[in-house]
Amino acid sequence: MSRTEGRGDVAPSGTDGRLEVSFSALDEEPGVRISDPIERHQFRLLTDTPVRPSPSDAPPFRFPVDAATRISARKITLPTVVAVYVRDAEGSMLAEAEHFAYEEFPAGTYSIELCAPIKLYLRVDAPVTVASDMAQTRIEFGEETTVSVGARSHHERPAATITTTSDPHDVMTAVSAFSSALKTTSSERSYPTLRGHPPLVELGDHLDVPSGVTPPDTGVDIEIPPDYRSIYVAAPLSYYLGADLVPGDSPRIVAPGGFEHGLDTVRGFEGEVERVLKQTFFFDCLTRTEGYYEVDLYERNEIEDAVDVDFDALYGWPLAEQLRTYLDVPFSAIEPYLPEWKLTTHVSPTQENVELLPFVTDDLAIVRTPKGDAISRSEVQTAAAGEFFRGDALTRSAAPDDGGDRSYVQPEAADSLEQAWIGEGAPIGASKATSRAFHNRLDRSPAEGDIGITVVCNDHRMTEERDTVDDVYGSREDLPFDVGMFHDLTCAELREVLTSQTDFLHYIGHIDGEGFECADGKLDATTLDRVGTDAFLLNACQSYEQGAALVEAGAIAGIVTLTDVLNSGAIRMGRMLARLLNRGFPIGSALEIARDESIIGDQYTIVGDSGLSLARTDGGPPNLCVIRPQEDGYELDWRTYPTTRLGMGSLVMPWIHDEDQYHLSSGASKTFEMTRDELEQFLSLETVPVKIDGRLRWSDDLDEL
Repeated sequence: MSRTEGRGDVAPSGTDGRLEVSFSALDEEPGVRISDPIERHQFRLLTDTPVRPSPSDAPPFRFPVDAATRISARKITLPTVVAVYVRDAEGSMLAEAEHFAYEEFPAGTYSIELCAPIKLYLRVDAPVTVASDMAQTRIEFGEETTVSVGARSHHERPAATITTTSDPHDVMTAVSAFSSALKTTSSERSYPTLRGHPPLVELGDHLDVPSGVTPPDTGVDIEIPPDYRSIYVAAPLSYYLGADLVPGDSPRIVAPGGFEHGLDTVRGFEGEVERVLKQTFFFDCLTRTEGYYEVDLYERNEIEDAVDVDFDALYGWPLAEQLRTYLDVPFSAIEPYLPEWKLTTHVSPTQENVELLPFVTDDLAIVRTPKGDAISRSEVQTAAAGEFFRGDALTRSAAPDDGGDRSYVQPEAADSLEQAWIGEGAPIGASKATSRAFHNRLDRSPAEGDIGITVVCNDHRMTEERDTVDDVYGSREDLPFDVGMFHDLTCAELREVLTSQTDFLHYIGHIDGEGFECADGKLDATTLDRVGTDAFLLNACQSYEQGAALVEAGAIAGIVTLTDVLNSGAIRMGRMLARLLNRGFPIGSALEIARDESIIGDQYTIVGDSGLSLARTDGGPPNLCVIRPQEDGYELDWRTYPTTRLGMGSLVMPWIHDEDQYHLSSGASKTFEMTRDELEQFLSLETVPVKIDGRLRWSDDLDEL
């Protein structure tokens, strides 16, 4: 339903020797499959005749690739429409091909960039024709020719580990080095994959910044009091600006030329840092359209006449001068056009949370220090009780909920798609992020074969959910799934399932404080030394502690429950979550959407890294359509959700009748007015969640609009 562009490239480079990406000939039709086993992405290039990919030791590409091959073909067909950029031998942009495009070039040397789930580059010496319709893109060369194919994974790993003491001055030095991961300090750093993962941080007895960790010299400093709260809040802004954190009594940004911007304003320190990060990032997204990717951007067109900014001149200015111009614009002038921020993270300002800062910064999260309200257990259970009194007496608990010693907290509201909580207590409406989960993700090993789904149903009265999710998982023809179903397992059998390698575990049954209820007793996940699943849904009562134990034993993220849940509500949540995860929504976004559809939605939360996705989407980011009938047609809000591959700063273009502008991805950018025929055609392109009259439905389940 969209075209997408996740990044621009600005620095030529060769292969770095990683073996994450591989090429193989297709069995079912002529062509080549490109596989990224770390991110579990695949993409096919279909050819007119069978091909045998051969290694290319010296790939002739201007931009970084992880692996390269050569094939011979007269024509290459892409199974979906993705953004295609054609450059000449010197790297100058010749054309940008979109849906319903037709571009023709005479014999010559060309570099062709494909913005697929795995970044791809083609290089040929031949005439080139690029043509696309609504469903596919064709690249033709006139006659059979040798095509060099390069591929780069979107997977990013920290390049080093910084050791710091707990002294705030040392922590400031460590955080100042985060910007060493930026691949440019130009406005193109607003593309997600030009923002590399910051170095890891570990606490020790001395400060040690490895020699290769060198932040850029932007001349920008952020002066703050040397305390954990100020450091944590400023860390993502320091990283994005390439700014040093330095001690100061009054929080402010200072830069060459006498520039100064106070951070202790009527918005408060946290609010002003948030404003500066959002405003700088947004203007970078507009300014970069003067650079390597000169796209027609909706947000730039909307505000260009309202603000006195010369984007052409801005593009070549030093960062400090850009910052001065950006922040001179009233925030109110741009606020309506800002992309909805992906994540707000509430971080308790304690020394042990220093080690979580690189991961929070990598998400470019808005950081706040916790200001949540304590919630009693009885308040958390209110929704479940309401459903109980409607007549459903079957819960998914193996024993009465005795309350335990768990505390609950309700984080303050935030203007973002998701929230995360790093502090004491189990959060309501936010994910519980942990250091172990993020490190487990970094340690994720390449997986061979299909995406593995394991479904366990340990109560015959809950087979309705089992049957539903069996129909959902693996229902996408374009993705290879391997779904395994298990029933009424013993403790030993469930232990074997939990320790076996799989991408996702969907558990249906009973859990209490003693563990998973099995056919012959209970299995406590805290007794497991390791688990083999990357992610999970424990659709049972009181599964929070058991889910946390799975993360401690090696899982990356999971959806769990805080108290008892009624079977009928759990079935609906299980069905919704399965469909959303199957369509490529990250775990955090899937739960946020599903929560709104169930009275027991707040009983569910996430432990671990909420950004993990089970499956990829068809090129663009996962999206949801909000439809409002009007007298003469419909209004459509098209909402996109960032992923690790298509993060903040990505571009999307919906396939809506005459829409020919890109939009910044994340949330809804504008409201589209559509006729019934236009809307029906749009919804027929892809199976997506749809909200009509406040109810969540699916585009392939609509009887009529």
